[in-house]
Amino acid sequence: MTFSFLKLAMVSPERQATFRRAAIMHLLLVAGLGYTANRLPPESLPLLGHVLLVAGIVEGATLIGWRLAQLPKSQALEFLLVSPLQPKRFLLDEALVGISRLALVTLTGLPALVLMIWSGRIEPADAVALLVTPFVWGCLTGLALTVWAYERLGVRRWGERVMLVLILIYLIVGVLAAERLSQWLTAVPWQVGEFLYRSVFIFSQYNPFGALEYWLSSKRVPELAWQRLLTIDALGTIAAGMLLSRAAFRLKGHFHDRHYKPAADRETEETSRIGERPLSWWAVRRVMEYSGRSNLWLAGGFGMLYAAYILLGDSWPVWMGRMVFQIFERLGGVPALTTGLVVLAAVPAAFQYGLWDASTHERCKKLELLLLTELDGLDYWSAAMAAAWRRGRGYLLVAAILWLAMGLAGRATWLQASAAMSAGLILWAFSFAVGFRAFSRGVHANGLGSLLTLGLPILTAVLLWLKAPMLAALLPPGAVYLALAGSPSLAWLPGPLLIGATALVIGRSAQKQCDRELRTWFDRNQGRKILE
Repeated sequence: MTFSFLKLAMVSPERQATFRRAAIMHLLLVAGLGYTANRLPPESLPLLGHVLLVAGIVEGATLIGWRLAQLPKSQALEFLLVSPLQPKRFLLDEALVGISRLALVTLTGLPALVLMIWSGRIEPADAVALLVTPFVWGCLTGLALTVWAYERLGVRRWGERVMLVLILIYLIVGVLAAERLSQWLTAVPWQVGEFLYRSVFIFSQYNPFGALEYWLSSKRVPELAWQRLLTIDALGTIAAGMLLSRAAFRLKGHFHDRHYKPAADRETEETSRIGERPLSWWAVRRVMEYSGRSNLWLAGGFGMLYAAYILLGDSWPVWMGRMVFQIFERLGGVPALTTGLVVLAAVPAAFQYGLWDASTHERCKKLELLLLTELDGLDYWSAAMAAAWRRGRGYLLVAAILWLAMGLAGRATWLQASAAMSAGLILWAFSFAVGFRAFSRGVHANGLGSLLTLGLPILTAVLLWLKAPMLAALLPPGAVYLALAGSPSLAWLPGPLLIGATALVIGRSAQKQCDRELRTWFDRNQGRKILE
């Protein structure tokens, strides 16, 4: 039975295309990192581990978490749930497919790592660590997202409260106190202070980023490095197994909760919010089912503290930490951070979460009803924009606060701050226009969204590293970054103007042709046997 799931995943056209794109992007990423590492001093090697770990987490969320979270949305799953195939076995087999695909994607970076071994930059054991740790924590991330999606609403609400407390602890201990933590702890009894200090120290060392950084450090003690890495990977594997077990037990219950459990009696409140655009109301409600508030709280909390640090400058209290902010300053400062925030805000615009469906079959089912109504291209456009803006506006607000702080502190001119804000809005509009065009034409969102939110920022970083700022300014992320990072120049202006004009042309064309292209796509795909 497991072989059948593996075979279906490899012959499915859409899943095969997703796998190929992920493998190619991972190979290019590792090759680019290897080339960069060979030209930088050995002290920069831990950065290679951090980037690969982040890539593994993103790939695990995409290949495992996204697929498993979408399964219960289809009522076609009911036929499998009442068949002799047990729901737990079904979930385990699907998870095994995702884990196998993630393992293959991770292994595509092996040739680049072998070249790094051959050049003497890393050792064979380093290559094993750079393959195993991102894979383990990618699996953990994908399964954690799955369990989060499968849990009951009450559990998720309590989980958000716990995350809020943890974020507050991180902002206080890891950002405000930072290197001054020992001084802060002198205000409490020494037994409590010693316990808290040891706890913070252990957590800072025994986490995947800290363990991998120490492993790649030139000052590592081999025995201690092995101990930390093996401990972290073992804990990650155990946690992934527990999450997999929980997801298997919750699949059937989550399916019943989603399709058969009576909704709470909030009809009056919900009806009053619908207004005159029901499709927009539905799209917004759909994207806010899993709102991702924890990520926004973290970004917003750190952004507010960073803005305060910028405004106070030399007046920043001596008993508060500066190390975290200084690290960010070395890594690009406000220009890099705000560019990342704008890209995060553009993710729902590029992927079109509000209207896009997980499968061709599900999309056909919705379009079969929507195309019978009097909805036109403007209605679909408004619904997609309302959903994308609602999901991403918080990150833009945090970026705006940082731009305002830069202007008030005199670290950037108001012209630069205004240019950065304009470029950020243009980036969002460009991502939305291209994403909506893909939605209306039936082009799958995963590949295009990954190109807009991962590919273009990486290409921008490469161009900046190659000392080609004028070319980087022609890309949306480069226009946002260089508005603050560089001095005001007319050489920067053609990029945002070209991007904005392109977004306007694509957007107007997509809006006008949306209804016709949706009907064409529906006629071409309705009733076809599609393996997904």
